[in-house]
Amino acid sequence: MDATLALPALAGLIGVALLFDFLNGLHDAANSIATIVSTRVLRPHYAVAWAAFFNFIAFLFFGAHVAQTIGTGIVDPQVVDPRVVFGALSGAIAWNLITWGLGIPSSSSHALVGGLLGAGVAKAGFGVIVWWGLGKTLAAIVVSPLVGLVLALGLVFVVSWLFARATPFAVDQAFRSLQFVSASLYSLGHGGNDAQKTMGIIAALLFSQGLLGPTFHVPFWVVLSCYAAMGLGTLFGGWRIVKTMGSKITRLTPMQGFCAETGGAITLFAATELGVPVSTTHTITGAIIGVGTSRRVSAVRWGIAGNIVVAWVVTIPAAAAIAAAAWWAAGVFG
Repeated sequence: MDATLALPALAGLIGVALLFDFLNGLHDAANSIATIVSTRVLRPHYAVAWAAFFNFIAFLFFGAHVAQTIGTGIVDPQVVDPRVVFGALSGAIAWNLITWGLGIPSSSSHALVGGLLGAGVAKAGFGVIVWWGLGKTLAAIVVSPLVGLVLALGLVFVVSWLFARATPFAVDQAFRSLQFVSASLYSLGHGGNDAQKTMGIIAALLFSQGLLGPTFHVPFWVVLSCYAAMGLGTLFGGWRIVKTMGSKITRLTPMQGFCAETGGAITLFAATELGVPVSTTHTITGAIIGVGTSRRVSAVRWGIAGNIVVAWVVTIPAAAAIAAAAWWAAGVFG
C-alpha cells in the first residue's frame, strides 16, 4: 500500500473508516439506550431511533476538539499514511466485532486508539507516540467511569431528598418522562465524543495525502458523514450488550436510569469540550454502578463489572496487536 493513493483507493479507505464508525454506533448503541430500555420506558426499536437521531444532530452542539486529539495527539501525524490508517482501522474493527459477538461492552474509542498505536509503532517505533495525548486518554480510562459514578450517585441522593414525600408511583411516573430528556442528553454526548474519533482518522488520512493544505482541520463533509454513519449504526442496535449494560450489572428504576444517564451525559459533555477521547462505555458503566451502590453495595453484580473492567484493560493492547499485524500484512500483500 503506497504512501500516495489513487482516488478510488482513497475513497475505499474512507469507506472502511465509515464502516468503523457504523460499527461504533452498532457496538455502542447500548450505551445510549440500555437504561431507558431496561426500565421499560421505551421499547427497543423506538429507543434506538431516539438515540440515533440525537447521535446525528450532535454535530450542531460540539466542535472538533476530540477529532484534533485523535488526528494529531496519539501518534505523530507525520507518520500517518494510508497503510497506518488501514492497520489502525483493521485493529479497531476486529476488536469491536470480537467483543460485540461475545456481548462484552468494551470501548470502541480505545480500540481505535490502540489501533493507531499498534500501526504507528509498527511503522516507526515508540518514538512516534505523542505522550501528552496518549496520557490524557489513558487517564480518562480511570477518571471517566469514576466521575460518572460519583455524579450518578450524587444525583440519586439529591433526587431522593427532593422526592422524599412523593409516593413511589408518582416518582416512577415523573422519571419515566424525565428519562426521555436524560437519554437524549446522553445520546448527544455519545455522538459528540465518539463520531469525532473517526473524523480525526479520516482527516489525518486526507492530511497525509496533502488534501487539507498546510493546516490540519476537519472538513464539514467529513463531519456530516461520520455523524450519519454512527447514527445509522445505532439504528441497528446492539442487543447483546444492551442486556449486559441494562440488567446484568444491576437492576434499574426510571429514577435510577435518569440519574445514570444524566451523570454520564455531564461527564461526556465536559470531556468532549476538553478534547479528551473518553469511552462512553466506561462512563455509563461507572454511572450504572453508582446508582446500584446507592441502594447497597451488594446490589451491583461485581463479577460482571469485573469482567467488563478486564475487557477495558485488554482493549488497547489487543487492538494494537491486531493493527500491527494488519500493517505488516498490508506491506506484504498490498
